[in-house]
Amino acid sequence: MRNFRRIAALAIAATALTPLLAPAAQAQTAARAEKPLYKDAAQPIEARVDDLLKRMTLEEKAAQIVAIWEHKDRIQTVAGEFDPAKASQAFPNGLGMVSRPSDRRGVAAQANGAAGVTANASNRSPEETARYINAAQKWAVEKTRLGIPMLMHEEALHGLVAPGATSFPQSIALASTWDPKLLEQVFSVAAREARARGANLVLAPVVDVARDPRWGRIEETYGEDPYLVSEMGLAAIRGFQGTTLPLAKDKVFVTLKHMTGHGQPENGTNVGPASLGERTLREDFFPPFEKAVKTLPVLSVMASYNEIDGIPSHANKWLLTDVLRGEWGFQGAVVSDYFAIRELVTRHKMFKDVKDAGARAIDAGVDVETPDGEGYDRLLDLVREGRVTQGQIDNAVRRVLRMKFEGGLFENPYADLKAAAKKTNAPDAIALARQAARESVVLLKNGEGLLPLDAAGIKRMAVIGTHAKDTPIGGYSDVPNHVVSVLEGMQTEGKGKFQVDYAEGVRITEGRVWAQDAVTLTPAATNDKLRAEAIETAKNADVVVMVLGGNEALSREAWADGHLGDSETLDLVGPQDELAKAIFALGKPVVVILLNGRPYSVNYLAEKAPALIEGWYLGEQTGNALADVIFGRANPGGKLPVSIARNVGQLPIYYNRKPSARRGYLFGDTSPLYPFGYGLSYTSFDIAAPVLATSAIGIDDNVKVNVDVTNTGKRAGDEVVQLYVHDDEASVTRPVIELKRFQRVTLQPGEKKTVTFELKPEDLALYNVKMKRVVEPGTFTISSGPDSATLKSTTLTVK
Repeated sequence: MRNFRRIAALAIAATALTPLLAPAAQAQTAARAEKPLYKDAAQPIEARVDDLLKRMTLEEKAAQIVAIWEHKDRIQTVAGEFDPAKASQAFPNGLGMVSRPSDRRGVAAQANGAAGVTANASNRSPEETARYINAAQKWAVEKTRLGIPMLMHEEALHGLVAPGATSFPQSIALASTWDPKLLEQVFSVAAREARARGANLVLAPVVDVARDPRWGRIEETYGEDPYLVSEMGLAAIRGFQGTTLPLAKDKVFVTLKHMTGHGQPENGTNVGPASLGERTLREDFFPPFEKAVKTLPVLSVMASYNEIDGIPSHANKWLLTDVLRGEWGFQGAVVSDYFAIRELVTRHKMFKDVKDAGARAIDAGVDVETPDGEGYDRLLDLVREGRVTQGQIDNAVRRVLRMKFEGGLFENPYADLKAAAKKTNAPDAIALARQAARESVVLLKNGEGLLPLDAAGIKRMAVIGTHAKDTPIGGYSDVPNHVVSVLEGMQTEGKGKFQVDYAEGVRITEGRVWAQDAVTLTPAATNDKLRAEAIETAKNADVVVMVLGGNEALSREAWADGHLGDSETLDLVGPQDELAKAIFALGKPVVVILLNGRPYSVNYLAEKAPALIEGWYLGEQTGNALADVIFGRANPGGKLPVSIARNVGQLPIYYNRKPSARRGYLFGDTSPLYPFGYGLSYTSFDIAAPVLATSAIGIDDNVKVNVDVTNTGKRAGDEVVQLYVHDDEASVTRPVIELKRFQRVTLQPGEKKTVTFELKPEDLALYNVKMKRVVEPGTFTISSGPDSATLKSTTLTVK
């Protein structure tokens, strides 16, 4: 009875409290009802996308698939500060993306229509960028009807392109490391620095296969081989973005560039037609893109400027919709390259105006127009006219919104102002830049074991070359906190040990500003004087370090008719060989370092230089890294990611040629000056023939391949074990060899390692006469070696 009374009393009390509790519960329920589903982070992303899309007007949808760059004066003050009032007036329905928020484009109204940056511009510091982005995101979230945050994209080819950010070696140099794990580290740092400032999307990596060294953008690539480019591209994506979504707080979305055929333009000039058949596209140019979108959660791909078989990529529905989405299952957004929709009118001469070009582009599968809305600013009219459907708009917007939800931007689109500077060019980033530069160095020649140098045997060193002091770091760079020049590296090395003298020797161009349109070669009379001075300086030296090659003005993106960067020759520009000849004539030990973006035909240096190093562009730690290598603290282990031609007449010279190619010349050589995969060391290695786990497999089977590699020299060093395949008999012609696996290994003197690879059916497959990817029974030659020209082989039978 007592328990009954207690229960009854509790019931009465609860009943009495109900009127008091009901309003609170009802308020909570009402609050939940008022909160849109798309703002609930606990909901599935697709549900959030669907909910938001249903709430959007057509005008709000169209605003999500354009960006702003040249016309940032519409959203900022004359001092370059973000102005929410101006933004609301110009973009009352919101805005999808801001292009390069770290630059000061648009401080004054301009419309030059060029994709490149402004020469000698001073861009925003880490704190200024973070403040600008935060202000812009605050406007988007709080002052637009639906509060949709914006994507903020930056360039990050070999590090974030922004003031003070860490400058790593250029892409072609990073490819020379043949070290995907290193690239993952490099781009993890680049992502950290970009996200710290508020960027959430980068226009990188470039996974174009580059097959023409005349093309000024070859330095932006990972070389000529689809497998190497694929592996380095995957590593870059893992570094930038990670392997899963949602996006981590220190990661950024990637944009794969440029789909496709961009790397083998007609006559080597940028955006020239790519005269490529479907089989060549599928076997050589598609693989880096296909592997990336099938392996990792890539949500952004950029179409290329060029045409393929008469159809520019931005108008190519087969390429962007049938292949990319239909065959590969890509779920992300296709973004235009800068002004590429306009170029369907101005360059490709296909349409009378950007409105027509915009209609074709969105139908082809281009979701977002960058850097500004031009053709896509006319989408509302196109929908009203029935030329573009609302469904097409919805599909494009859905892909953009998915990225924003996966990026966590609806929860927190802001940068941490206090962390922006602290996370930029931190000590670990500087150390990694030095390591990456060391690993990028390719030793082409070491006559009589000149390298490494012994500081104890040097009393006086001559450092010669304009770029020994004014050291270039390559295109798509801003101004790092400090670039260690070659001269500085040698001076640091010589401190307390030997004297270092400097002479300019040769000046190639008057200035080397990548963004400056005009390129002026240095007058011959100036170089005659500089050469004479260098000879006198070298006469007093025990050893000479001479820096030759190119600079950012000589090999670069030709982004306008008035801003060129391609070349009809592969010879060194200016009287560089003349300087080398004069210095070699002194009989001194000479180490020649090449710093350049394109692979030059250095025939004279290959023959006469006592020691020759290909450095490409090595980033902000150039001088320190080269000192590490030259004085033996690091043993060079880099390998060429491209074949180096003897002259321009040999082109194309890529290694994975067809059997009928290169029969011979009347008075010349069809072999490259240096083959793909080539690179020497201060030690020696022996790479054995591959050993198969089984000599015969079925068409659906894998096979393990063991390759023994031994350090037969007296120094620890790195070797890259390379595995190649040739299909001995097939229904279509096959390349003479194709790279299928590689691994960079470190070995102590006398040490032996067994490297194990596994070949899968796709490594043996081809596109048959019906353009179907199949493995055909027959024999395959499996080869291993240190480069593409020095191989040992065995035979695999596929039944």
